[in-house]
Formats: sequence, C-alpha cells, structure tokens
Amino acid sequence: MNHLNTHHRRAGTGLTPVLYTAAACLLLGVSALSAAQEDWDDDVQLYIGDVGDDTVKMFDGKTGDFLGDLVTSGSGGLSGPMGMIFKGGKLLLANQNFGFDNGEVLRYQWRTGDFVDALVASDDPNAPYAPRGIVRSPSGNQLYVADVGTQGYDCANEGRVARYRLSNGTYLGDFDRDGFDAPFYPRGLVLGPDGLLYVSAFGCPYSGNPLGLLIGFVLRFDPRTGEFVDVFASNETIPELHRPEGLVFDEDGNLWVTSFRADADDNDKILELSGPDNPNPGELKRVLPLADPVNEGGVRAYAQAILFGPDGDLFIPISGGDATTAGEVRRCETSDLSCETLIPADGTLIAPYYLTFGRTDPSTLDYRD
Repeated sequence: MNHLNTHHRRAGTGLTPVLYTAAACLLLGVSALSAAQEDWDDDVQLYIGDVGDDTVKMFDGKTGDFLGDLVTSGSGGLSGPMGMIFKGGKLLLANQNFGFDNGEVLRYQWRTGDFVDALVASDDPNAPYAPRGIVRSPSGNQLYVADVGTQGYDCANEGRVARYRLSNGTYLGDFDRDGFDAPFYPRGLVLGPDGLLYVSAFGCPYSGNPLGLLIGFVLRFDPRTGEFVDVFASNETIPELHRPEGLVFDEDGNLWVTSFRADADDNDKILELSGPDNPNPGELKRVLPLADPVNEGGVRAYAQAILFGPDGDLFIPISGGDATTAGEVRRCETSDLSCETLIPADGTLIAPYYLTFGRTDPSTLDYRD
C-alpha cells in the first residue's frame, strides 16, 4: 500500500499518488548558526520517521546499521510522523495525527526519545490540520509549519504556512499568500541561500480533476515580513514538476525537490533546479529517476522527503508498493547521480518519510560537519 499524504487515512497517509490515481479515475542563506553546539550530535546518526509503524528510527549514516527506535510506536500519541528537526536538546516532530481532527507538533528528549509535551497541541484552535514539513525561523525563535489543509476532505479548506513561538508554541499567524492566486496546499519547507522561505505545494487531491495530478509549485516567501514573493518554479515552467514535497539546497545553492509521476507511463523522481544565484534561477538542470516507468497499475518507488548528509551525499528514503525497494534508503552522489543502497528494504523501515541528522541545521536543513 502506498503511504503518501492524506492525513487521517491509515491506508494512504495523505495526499498520495495512489489516492490521486483513484481520484483521477473518478536565513539567511547560510543561516546564522545561533544554535548552541549541544544542539548537534557529534556523529553521523540518522533519524527517520516511519509512517508504517509510527516510530522514529535511528541509523548509522555511514554504514546504514540500525541502532534502534528513538521514539517508540505511539509514544505521546504519535500517529503519522512527518517533519523533524532538533533544537535545544529536543526532537520537534510534526504529527499528522491520523484519525483525529487536527495534527500537532510534539517534543521528545533527544538522547532518550522520551515524550516531553505537545508544543502545539491538537486541541489548540490554531493547531495545524495536516502538518508536513517544519523548519526553524532565521531568527531562531519561531517554528514554521506547512499545513496541507483540506479539513473534511474539502478543497475549499486550503492550507497555510503557520508560525508558532518556538519556546512555548504560541500561534503567531500565517504567512501571507496574497499575490498567489492558485489554490494553496503546502507540503515542504526550507530556508534558501537567498534568505527566503521556499515552500512546495500541490493541487487538492479531492478535486476529482485528473489535471490535479500535474500541479506543482515551489513558492518563495520573505520570512522577515511573512509576505509572498514569487513562484520560483511550477509545472508550467518545468513540466516534470508534479506534487512536490521534500526540498533541500546543495552546497552549490541548487535546489533538489521530489516529484511524483504524472501517470503510469511516467516515473517518480528527484529534480535538480538551478538556484537563486544562477543566471537562470528555477530552471531544470537534471533528473534523478527513482524507478522505471510502470504500466497497468504496477508498483511504485517514490520519496516524500530528501536530505543532504555527510560528504555532500543526497539521502533518499523510498516508499511504495514494491517489496524490493519500499523501506530502503539510498545514498546518492550528486556529481554523477550514482546511488547505492545504504539501508536495504529488509522490513526495518516500512514507509520512511521525513528524516534528519543530528547535525542538520533546523532552518536550512544543511548538514554541518
């Protein structure tokens, strides 16, 4: 079963290509390192949220060895782990909270995985309905949360990017999308090298319109003012950009983003886009396919989120219906797009989505040596 993103549905954790197919058939640049040194681990430990069993698992980022569960299944009500960052000795985790009205942001002790509290509780009137990606603000005192929206499976209930005080979870308002006229269903977040907030967004999965399968946006917002800046890329400028979620910048300032297949003759992939300092920002540079195109309802291999880690390698957790690949994590060299399997599809991971290293910057998602 494909786990992809419809909140509140165990059989398809959200707005997933499977759900889509069914519907169709019907910074500050190099952010200021204000984080204390203790906020970063001193090794290459990799943490992965597994939507398949509602855990956060630990691995050696060099060898792929499984090190156990940091957060055990259901701890603190965990049901649908999504975006994760470390800050102040705590793991902050977006919980999509499948089966309940609202999602939340939970906190766990870094070293032990013990549940601390809900920074943003599900009964908060300003709680995110379906949280996905999270990052820390450039100033370090706010948390940004991408909320897909679609409460009640209604396309009229669009999403938002919400701001909360990082110390106590107080709601501080939403980013202003005035100027962006298309429907807004955000998924992933990252602060770019130009100091702007980059947001991936897609179309409503409940519209019943097959063209919704093709929608994809990468938008930019000013974190200082909260205002919408522009559309950095879309499926109109890059036809391969469909339903993006995870997005990260490499050391050269280029943007890598996940993209799901358009139809059974297409494949799921990762796209490299030229960065904001490039003479032609937002253009497609290269494509990293995750599987060959499949026909007649064949199995899939796709990624929700991606992350750069040690040695500048790109780490890609794979989900989908193919037992030979679902649950594996690939480590890819961006120079030649060659990949190796770091964590095999041996059942340790079921549906890996978001991931983080102890050394991942909570704002830019850069890996810090």
